[in-house]
Amino acid sequence: MSFESILFERPEDRPMKKPELPGFFADLNLDQIAEAVTLGKEEYNLRPFFWSALKRIGAIEYRHEVMQELERQEPARIIAAFAQRMHTMRDCLARSERLSYQLQKQRWFLDAVDAYCHAVSSLYRDLSAADLKSRGFLAFREYLRDYVKSEPFTSFAAETQRVGANLAGVDYCVHIKGKNFTVRKRESKGDYSAEVEKTFERFKQGGARDYRITFSEPADMNDMEAVILEAVAQLYPEVFEELYDFCEKNVDFLDKKIADFDREIQFYVAYLEFINSIKAAGLKLCYPEVSETNKEISQLEGFDLALANKLIPEGRPTVCNDFFMKGKERIFVVSGPNQGGKTTFARIFGQSHYLANLGCPVPGKEAKLFLFDRLFTHFEKEETVEDLRSKLEDDLTRIHGILDEATSRSIVIANEILTSTTLKDAVFLSKKVMESLSQLDLLCVWVTFVEELASYSDKAVSMVSMVAPQNPSLRTYKIVRRPPYGLSYAAAIAEKYGLTYKSLKERIK
Repeated sequence: MSFESILFERPEDRPMKKPELPGFFADLNLDQIAEAVTLGKEEYNLRPFFWSALKRIGAIEYRHEVMQELERQEPARIIAAFAQRMHTMRDCLARSERLSYQLQKQRWFLDAVDAYCHAVSSLYRDLSAADLKSRGFLAFREYLRDYVKSEPFTSFAAETQRVGANLAGVDYCVHIKGKNFTVRKRESKGDYSAEVEKTFERFKQGGARDYRITFSEPADMNDMEAVILEAVAQLYPEVFEELYDFCEKNVDFLDKKIADFDREIQFYVAYLEFINSIKAAGLKLCYPEVSETNKEISQLEGFDLALANKLIPEGRPTVCNDFFMKGKERIFVVSGPNQGGKTTFARIFGQSHYLANLGCPVPGKEAKLFLFDRLFTHFEKEETVEDLRSKLEDDLTRIHGILDEATSRSIVIANEILTSTTLKDAVFLSKKVMESLSQLDLLCVWVTFVEELASYSDKAVSMVSMVAPQNPSLRTYKIVRRPPYGLSYAAAIAEKYGLTYKSLKERIK
């Protein structure tokens, strides 16, 4: 079984070019999710892994297996121990690179190599004893076995131990007289500490306060220490020449696949740590069933992951919503009163599909989602003088660009577009856009005040944000399949011009 990567099963699963932050990330709050997931793991530079969705069902299932493997206690413990050892290795390397004195740099480099050999050998030993199930871990274990048992690594590890042992055997003393000092090999091996303790034992009276002070040791040596070390190197030239040669020939000691594994495995670890805090609040996440042909999608108890991450620390509840499409249904037309959760519903749809295409668990009790080729968002933007375009012109330009690039396997999420024109023109333009979307047969969520769209096509499904029956001013943030209220546009106009009951009452006062 050949091993490519713990994140990418095959070479073709890797991004074709260097990943960049997708334009839709901010619209769907995916940037907030990536930031929260990677918090505290900056050393791994994980965010680019969240910028490229997978394009193959097998690649998604590969990640599911690895993620589920790490949900088990033993594999998680093994990876945590490996990560800590590799962190030590990087710390030693970083110290080696920023220090000034060559001999000190070489010693820290040797410590880094020793930490690496220990990390790799321990990882192989631990994984060999573990009951692994995922293709990713099984393939990596085979690769690790071949690497650890290979002659280059065994020789390398043995040489590391030998150089370290020789350095440990260096024994010297410094004689100081006035302003002068002499460095020479130490002749006496005697340790007087035991004799001193024995002499003063008779004066010991019960427990005594410890007056010892721990001094912090600076990373870099001072000039005097450097001179002493140079003198020691002259006393033991063979040992320090061996250290020099070792450092020179092992500059590139890191195995690339093991180094990549160390970084890539943290994608799973970071995401699992993040969603465990969400699960602890009582919310559910699941491994979705993803299809590249079936557009009969569904999600039970879905929620906005970024919003939940904000509400949980505040002790506020997270509202969950369901959705499904059947038969020819392709477009959710979401209407209802303002501030009723419509945009959040659109984000749930987009977030869940994107996270599913990353191979990650998604919010919800269960989910059946679609493997898209591209995801487009059209969220309302403020007009800027630099654009030299009206809001309507900007909307139409952006919509035209999306329709030109989208395919039948794309997902489009439009939020409150074409709001800057009259109702008559908005209806006319919206129907033209709806016609194009229907012809493409793509999946879409369209948050709109144009309720006529819900019945314009047999591919459209009406979803409405609900209010409390006893008090229409109270939002429930639940989005359900039902015919439109017929009041959305009137309410929007009234609110825009200050003609709501609340606004009129304040004016009268």
